[in-house]
Amino acid sequence: MPGIGVEIEGTMQHAAHPTLQSIITEYTGSRVSRNLSIDVYRGFVMLLMLAEVLHLSRFARANPGNPLLDFLAFHQSHVAWEGCSLHDMIQPSFSFLVGVALPYSLASRLAKGADFAKLFRHALVRSFVLIAMGIFLRSTHSKQTNFTFEDTLTQIGLGYPFLFLLGRTAPIRQWLAFAVICVGYFTAWALYPLPEQPFAAHWWKGNNLLSAFDAWFLNLFPRPEPYTVHNGGYGTLSFIPTLGTMILGLLAGQMLRSQASLRKYYELAGALIAAGLVLHFTGINPIVKRIWTPAWTLFSGGICFAFLATFRYILEIRQWTRWVFPLLVIGMNSMVAYWIAHVLEDPIADSLRIHLGPTFAIGPVILALEWWLLYWMYRRQLFLKV
Repeated sequence: MPGIGVEIEGTMQHAAHPTLQSIITEYTGSRVSRNLSIDVYRGFVMLLMLAEVLHLSRFARANPGNPLLDFLAFHQSHVAWEGCSLHDMIQPSFSFLVGVALPYSLASRLAKGADFAKLFRHALVRSFVLIAMGIFLRSTHSKQTNFTFEDTLTQIGLGYPFLFLLGRTAPIRQWLAFAVICVGYFTAWALYPLPEQPFAAHWWKGNNLLSAFDAWFLNLFPRPEPYTVHNGGYGTLSFIPTLGTMILGLLAGQMLRSQASLRKYYELAGALIAAGLVLHFTGINPIVKRIWTPAWTLFSGGICFAFLATFRYILEIRQWTRWVFPLLVIGMNSMVAYWIAHVLEDPIADSLRIHLGPTFAIGPVILALEWWLLYWMYRRQLFLKV
């Protein structure tokens, strides 16, 4: 989000090269700061979300036959079902970064003398706030509270207490939990009864375990009309494999704190991506983000490892730090950026259309205004944390 697009308190920096340290000091005003790679990765992900306002798919349709616009439009859209675009990596990156930040947060709070009971209460409060915020944002265009649990914030909130408990265990237990989630979730879906249907039908939209659960669970809440199925295929139970993505982030965060080599990151990235592709192309389990299949958990988790390693390589090894400031402004206030994308974009766009008309210039203007607002908050050290 979180991590998410959520800011996790207590993120600390690595031992850094002088150039990298000077960048951190200049942009944060403190030598004891956050890990630059985490904030830049978070800023990159939030920029992808904010850039939805550019509506590149609409621009591509207005200029058919342009391969560059077609490419950009594809990667600013979610795939219909199987496969992956860059846009599909926004939510898993949120979830992954929640896990990455947790070891830093725990270390900071433990150093301040917090005991387990206090830490767990804080984790429960954070979980509740994330779920409540997700429901609120999903209800902004509804006549009553829209109780739904498939969006980024609620999915992370549902899994966060379990992530916290795992954060206090050894890595071997975390890997075991990850394996149990992937295998157990696959088994539950595979055993879901679908008479006279091929095995692949277990992963089709609509008639699956996810939809059956929500047809019962979501109707426990007050609704204007009975819930039947999510048109996009999303569902509540996806928080379970999303927890698997957060566990991968937790492992990555522990590797960051121990200053593991980049080679180890890329080896894990390659292994996870390969495992997801094998499951997909053998027909065992497809790569589908919308229902967060185990193959998707592996595949997208590997890409997240690769992203984090690449940002580390660029910033810490190559020390190419001059370009990071725009992303830091976004990444250091990612929760505000998340709210801007979900609450302010439409009203701003409506206001601009009054003055500019239906022009493609509206998107870049809105994006610039959003960044300026985040910069204004950054200059005044105003950071919203959960």
